[in-house]
Amino acid sequence: MSKKRKAYIAAISYALIIGLSFLFVKVTLIVSSPMDTLAHRFSVAFIGIVIVLVFTKNKLTIKKHDLLKILPLAILYPIVFFTFQVLGLARISSSEAGIIQATIPIFTLALAGLLLKEKATRGQLVAIAFSVLGVMYMLMMNGANATTGNVIGSGFVLLSAIAASIYNVFARRLTKQYSLLTLTYVMTLCGFVIFNGIAIGDHMMKGTIHEFFKPFLHVDFIIAILYLGLLSSLGTSYLSNYALSILEASKMSVFSNLATLITIFAGVLFLHESFRAYHLIGGVMIVMGVIGTNYFGMKRVANNEEI
Repeated sequence: MSKKRKAYIAAISYALIIGLSFLFVKVTLIVSSPMDTLAHRFSVAFIGIVIVLVFTKNKLTIKKHDLLKILPLAILYPIVFFTFQVLGLARISSSEAGIIQATIPIFTLALAGLLLKEKATRGQLVAIAFSVLGVMYMLMMNGANATTGNVIGSGFVLLSAIAASIYNVFARRLTKQYSLLTLTYVMTLCGFVIFNGIAIGDHMMKGTIHEFFKPFLHVDFIIAILYLGLLSSLGTSYLSNYALSILEASKMSVFSNLATLITIFAGVLFLHESFRAYHLIGGVMIVMGVIGTNYFGMKRVANNEEI
């Protein structure tokens, strides 16, 4: 099997896991706070990667300057990405959050142009504008149909998408310098230390430390947190880093659209979430914008090759 085919399989697997992760986050939030959920999620992920290192007998040598190089990436993903995602999911439906996260390819292209000086074609700019209008339309309709915190929740998920886009732009460089296991370990360790530090510190200040492990009394929470920790945190870190070591950032980000479709179907089927007409209109605008962005991007590459 060619490297590129393996990369596409990794990207598809990443999209499937991420698509269903919104469903499992909603399950955990029934009995746990957002920060406790993140703490337990990365505790499971850290235990998982330690077990992998023990059984595979891999020895990681991480020096101080390596840690300083990887740390900014780890702050973006998982820290910023998952923090805003879970805060958003506490306020809006999983299907709605999935639609907003479909903007990741758009922000990736825009940031690549801003930070890496990669120029977009006129067609790509029109497609980007169309997708952004879709997001703005959804946010406006959320404001008009707001119940409690809909607009704030949408804003949090949008910030999560921006964090993922910045991560996509900068991750490719590091995947060339470090092994996938090294990157995954450092990112997981950062999530484990920071989220547990915040959650435990908050409980100690409130005198509620006895409630920290209470969610584990619920079977649904245990199943969900194992999925989120082992597959959605640990698994996706490895899969995305592997795919980004072979595929361009813009190509990798397109797979978030597959995750969006899975998220919508999972939310409607399993959580019985409402899916209104404006969700459909905004979602179609976003996806069409992403498809247009990549179509005009591939067309430009083909024209350059002909020249």
